[in-house]
Amino acid sequence: MRLIISKFWVPKGFSGITVYPFIFAREKHLRTHKTFVNHEKIHLRQQIELLILPFFIWYVLEFLVRLIQYKNRKKAYRNISFEREAYANESNTDYLANRKFFSFLNYL
Repeated sequence: MRLIISKFWVPKGFSGITVYPFIFAREKHLRTHKTFVNHEKIHLRQQIELLILPFFIWYVLEFLVRLIQYKNRKKAYRNISFEREAYANESNTDYLANRKFFSFLNYL
């Protein structure tokens, strides 16, 4: 994992984005923000499990399904299974040590 500070790689309205093996953050202070880093590390694990490219395909498809379901971009994003898992466990710094394979499926 490598944390890179860049406003150009991070979409507006987001603090960061993870594209294996990099975590791109919008602000320098996020480098030391444990919750942010843990959230993004959960995404790294998800990407590895799905062999990276299928993760992004699934992510986009699920976002589109949730967008139809909720008719709201923010709600659609927050209800993607990958995001639900990451948000639910971002404060638990031990989560990745105990996380079971494909745990994001519990958040569908």
